[in-house]
This record gives sequence, C-alpha cells and structure tokens, in this order.
Amino acid sequence: MAHIGRRAALARLSGITVAALAAGTLAGCDKLGQVMGKQEGFRGIDITGADYGKGFSLHDANGQLRTLADFRGKVVQLYFGFTQCPDVCPTALTRAAEVKRLLGKDGDRFQVVFITVDPERDTPELLREYMAAFDPGFVALRPTPEELKQTAAEFKVYYKAVPTGSSYTMDHSAQSYLFDPQGRLRLVLRHEQTAQDYAHDVQMLLKQS
Repeated sequence: MAHIGRRAALARLSGITVAALAAGTLAGCDKLGQVMGKQEGFRGIDITGADYGKGFSLHDANGQLRTLADFRGKVVQLYFGFTQCPDVCPTALTRAAEVKRLLGKDGDRFQVVFITVDPERDTPELLREYMAAFDPGFVALRPTPEELKQTAAEFKVYYKAVPTGSSYTMDHSAQSYLFDPQGRLRLVLRHEQTAQDYAHDVQMLLKQS
C-alpha cells in the first residue's frame, strides 16, 4: 500500500509541477529585477520580533537531527504539509522551486524546509523521493507525533486528520514562514501569493543581511 501511495502521490506532482514552472518561466529573472529596482516593502506579513516560531529540533528523512542553526547564512522557508496532499502542498513546493530559480545566483542562499504533518504515512523513503521531485536541496523533517504537536504549537500551525472512506487526509495551515540569514523569524507568506512575491521578500532579507 505504501508503494502504491508513493507512486500516486508522485504522479500527482508531475502535471502541477510542469504547468507551474512553465508559467513561472514567462516571468523570469528580469521581472524580479524590475520589481527589486523599486523601493517596495515586504509583500508578506512582517512578524519581526514575534514571540513564537523560535526554531525546531527534528530529524530529517536521513535520520539527522536538524535545527535552524544548520542553515545559518540562508533565508529559510518553512512549510508544513504531507506527501499525499492532492494540490496545496505540490503547488507550494513547485512555487518554492521557482523562487529558487528566480533568485539566480542567490538561489544557493535559499533553503526550503518541509515538516510533515502526517509522519505515520510519510516514511523517510517517501519524503526523500517527494523532496527530490521538486529540488534535491529541499529538506524534509519527520517529527514524532509528540514532536509534531509541540512544533505545530510553536509555529501556530493547524493540522487535523480527516476521515475519507477507509483512509484519511490532512487539513493543515498553508502559510509559509521566512527566517532571515541570522535565523530570526521575519515573515509569513500566504499560499495565494506568487513566486515573484516570495522571491521579492527573500531577496529583501538577503540584502538586509
């Protein structure tokens, strides 16, 4: 069943990923450069100084303990989701891959961290395959149920299993968080925002650092 679920989940990615990346290519780096030439503020919600979202300490899909300190010097985009998500999560990760492309040479200073809200079904093998479908540099974290509860509370993230016939799906928050290169929580980005919006704010955080 896990193998079938993995194939189905990855199959769902392909159509969404190709379409979204093709659309993003039309905008390209030139548009991002034009936007950054204007003195605009953040397009996400500035939560600098928030008393939550201080960090995490969770094992990745390779069993390595990861914390924010591992990514010092990079802007980190943190997102909670699950591999069997039909559209929201693939869209979010496809956008993240496009953000990295839009950043050009600064793409190496942008790190996506994905925390599964479905650790029961999201095995390490499945998480590795899922991340690789978007970008081999994206990191997936797999908390225990208790760690997930604590981490979700720390970031004010909602998640809940919802029965669907003989199985279940997961309702969950769809926002992304951005940390600056010093590891400070700075922005909340909405799911409906574009890759250009995300890249704009990432670039601003990189420039500020």
